[in-house]
Amino acid sequence: MDSLKLWFRKGEPWVWLNAGAVAISVVMVVGLLGLVAVRGLSHFWPHTIIEGVYTEPDGSSYTIIGEVADEEWVAASRVRGTGVAIPEEVKVVKRMLIKTGNRDITGLDFRWLIAENLQDVTTPEQLMVVERREWGNFYGYLVAVKENGRVVASGESALAELEARLERALDLTEEIHEIENAEIGAINYQLERLRLKQRRLELDDALTDAARLELQEERAALDAQYQGLKSHLDELNVQIGRDSMVARSMNGAEKEIPLKLVVQFKQPNAMSFFGKVADYFHQLWLFLSDDPREANTEGGVFPAIFGTVLMVILMSVIVTPFGVVAAVYLREYAKQGPLTRTIRVAVNNLAGVPSIVYGVFGLGFFVYFLGGNLDALFYPEAAPAPVFGTPGLMWASITLALLTLPVVIVATEEGLTRIPKSLREGSLALGATKFETITKVILPMSSPAMMTGLILAIARAAGEVAPLMLVGVVKLAPTLPLDGNFPYLHLERKFMHLGFHIYDVGFQSPNVEAARPLVYATAALLVVVIVALNLTAIMIRNRLREKYRALEN
Repeated sequence: MDSLKLWFRKGEPWVWLNAGAVAISVVMVVGLLGLVAVRGLSHFWPHTIIEGVYTEPDGSSYTIIGEVADEEWVAASRVRGTGVAIPEEVKVVKRMLIKTGNRDITGLDFRWLIAENLQDVTTPEQLMVVERREWGNFYGYLVAVKENGRVVASGESALAELEARLERALDLTEEIHEIENAEIGAINYQLERLRLKQRRLELDDALTDAARLELQEERAALDAQYQGLKSHLDELNVQIGRDSMVARSMNGAEKEIPLKLVVQFKQPNAMSFFGKVADYFHQLWLFLSDDPREANTEGGVFPAIFGTVLMVILMSVIVTPFGVVAAVYLREYAKQGPLTRTIRVAVNNLAGVPSIVYGVFGLGFFVYFLGGNLDALFYPEAAPAPVFGTPGLMWASITLALLTLPVVIVATEEGLTRIPKSLREGSLALGATKFETITKVILPMSSPAMMTGLILAIARAAGEVAPLMLVGVVKLAPTLPLDGNFPYLHLERKFMHLGFHIYDVGFQSPNVEAARPLVYATAALLVVVIVALNLTAIMIRNRLREKYRALEN
């Protein structure tokens, strides 16, 4: 009994309790991340395509071709309620979710089937999946390849011909995309700047005949460039519309698919293991580097990755100097009294304010008030279209900087507190001013604490969604906020964000089953991006800590 009391007095039960709580938390976090990673990354593996005969309750049967997306055991009573005849002694049945694609033919992308009613299941190597820019995947057999409506290959020779012609179509598609978005996009941007310049001169009553003539000459030169690009673009569109493929679907109907609408095709059943591994990494790269399609349920997430990283970088650039200056003032200059203590309490309380409140404040103050006044002062020629008086990248970055400012202030102030007083006194004794002491001694030694605050700020800001929905994030941004047009970084543009992309795909998608694996994949990617940003900041902090450790000792 005495030993048990001694054991409790030493506090060992609480040590074990804390260790158990930490272990459970670690297991839960690892389990959650593992679930997200497995569900998301398995989506890119080339799945086997099955072909079978499915029998309906009324006795009718038809061919099914597609991928097995999911399987589950459900109560037989649930299935009987849909009209499926199941014996009363059967309590549970197995259902299969088959991705049949061919939405433009059947109107369905996925369908639930009773496993027992699917018979004669085979996996022919000739079955192919065609990823299209519209209407999702097509599953079926390749029949022929056409050029200008004339069959040029069929049967066994059609596959090799399709590969060569699709490669040509993809090269033309890339060239068309480059002309439309880069070259013609740059011309349209310059034309818009000329229009605004002319409007500005009109408002200033400075549009002279010479200025008008100069504007007309610049506009004529741009129009000439545009006409040349348009002629070339028309030629490319004619060339890319030359080839098409004919494929047979599961209901026997033949579908002609223009190759300009085809992203890729493959025959998973004919792939070796290493071929599947190569295709897996290819699909993963397309997910990271492509633009989204089909209401964000197809394609990649590159604009969302770009927008997330750029916003976090801008937020870090904004929040760090303001947080450091505030912490230095509170610790080094402000008189330590009731007012300073009240300010510290207020800063700590700001860290607990719900993020949506910051979004509402950012929308009202930054967007409508500051942005509206900036437009009235500096961009009157753009009226009534807003420039900064609308949600955009700058206001989103500033709003998140305001949201994470208390974290940086508190972390920096704690770092300033840990610096020995003798260092301050020694610097002053050697003739340095207080400002020189702070800038050359105190701030460098407290830089690891500043980086700690920045790491915490990045971890919170990168995953925030609610305030961004009000101050700059959109479902689909037509252009990136960083491009080759002056001033290169366009702070007024809206942008995409991985967190909002997860919300949009998961809750606003018209095709829930197709969007589900993308939700997991994007969530895993967001975690990876946040970890990468944090690891970068941690490496910088560790280097700074090693550099100034000798002085601290």
